[in-house]
Amino acid sequence: MTNTIKCISPIDGSLYVERPTLSMAAATAVVTRAKDAQTEWAARPLADRIALVMDGVARVGAMNDDIVTELAWQMGRPTRYGGEFGGFNERATHMAAIATDALAPIEVEDSENFKRYIAREAHGVVLVVAPWNYPYMTAINTVAPALISGNAVLLKHASQTPLVGERMAEAFHAAGVPVDVFQNVFLDHQTTSDLIAAKSFGFVNFTGSVGGGITIEKAAAGTFTGVGLELGGKDPGYVMEDADLDAAVDTLIDGAMFNSGQCCCGIERIYVVESLFDAFVEKAVAIVNTYKLGNPLDAETTLGPMANVRFAAEVRAQTAEAIADGAKPLIDPALFPEDDGGAYLMPQILVDVDHSMRVMRDESFGPVVGIMKVKGDAEAIALMNDSEFGLTASLWTRDIDRAITIGQQIETGTVFMNRADYLDPGLCWTGCKNTGRGGGLSVIGYHNLTRPKSYHLKKAQ
Repeated sequence: MTNTIKCISPIDGSLYVERPTLSMAAATAVVTRAKDAQTEWAARPLADRIALVMDGVARVGAMNDDIVTELAWQMGRPTRYGGEFGGFNERATHMAAIATDALAPIEVEDSENFKRYIAREAHGVVLVVAPWNYPYMTAINTVAPALISGNAVLLKHASQTPLVGERMAEAFHAAGVPVDVFQNVFLDHQTTSDLIAAKSFGFVNFTGSVGGGITIEKAAAGTFTGVGLELGGKDPGYVMEDADLDAAVDTLIDGAMFNSGQCCCGIERIYVVESLFDAFVEKAVAIVNTYKLGNPLDAETTLGPMANVRFAAEVRAQTAEAIADGAKPLIDPALFPEDDGGAYLMPQILVDVDHSMRVMRDESFGPVVGIMKVKGDAEAIALMNDSEFGLTASLWTRDIDRAITIGQQIETGTVFMNRADYLDPGLCWTGCKNTGRGGGLSVIGYHNLTRPKSYHLKKAQ
């Protein structure tokens, strides 16, 4: 019997896409074709690889009208926001622009006697396991630099967004990237693990849950396969007494609620200095009360359903537990009619919260945020660090030196000042603690997708 992956649309619970998964034998054949094609691909001039990849990116952009609607059906994002091509293109364009310098050999010596340098060499075949929440942008983070640096790529997308890999493969193949160099694959979890354990890949990049990351690491154990993991987050915001209050509220609440809270670096907990707390909360509630929860195909909808009923159930559970333990909900359910336990989930702001509550500790990944009052920097730093995760932190102050000083004390991968929920392709996208390991984008992204190779050449006399 053939196994399949099924995308159940959060819009109406219907089966939207179904695809058969590859058997282990078929998947192994795919890997073999990729390995065979990679050598010739890596031998092409860097400029040619860059041009082909960027042509593929442009062709994805040409599909955007269809893609926006497909994303609404697959994972629930409102069509009014226009898809992901802006960020998709920005990231690929930046990685293309820095490729020549990032991949250039490091010259140590070129003298009468010796030529010594360190080159960057492709790993071979890179497996990209991409998530559903920003399925194009998260995939391109690795796909573009991996291809540009001479790797072949297998893209395994989340079962919630199966059309994304197909669209990307269609675009890149039409641009001239060889079919075996970039392959979209449908794999079940066990086959994926078995391929990794069989040393099929030179590098594996996974974005997803902590549990998924553990499974990837276990599969790779003893194979010496390079692994990059971006896992869970519980990103904090801290609003200081000198902050631009309106900007802080607008940005942090948008960071908490956009995409129904389903953002890797979304804001999940906010700490506000006592003097601004009441005003911050009042403004935050006023913003959320303007949202419209509904069908993402409706141009008036600002908050669509969560991608899956089970994701919504977890957020409901965290919220209900917090309220039972003394948290105060500030958003009136009457403003947001739900579908009785389905994927459509109202936004919620909670105060009177503390770190004994799961909603302030566990990843929520939904439209709920807890706001706590703090006395100052020391308390805020302790609370921000009181988490098993470390992806980003958002600091709100007019004092850049203060932000840097606080940033140096926070256990996180990225420190933002006066912004949040943004991935800068010029900086390394990385995390610490249970958020994972490795780093994507920037020069460091190229270094992780290649290996160093040293040349020590003694010249004949």
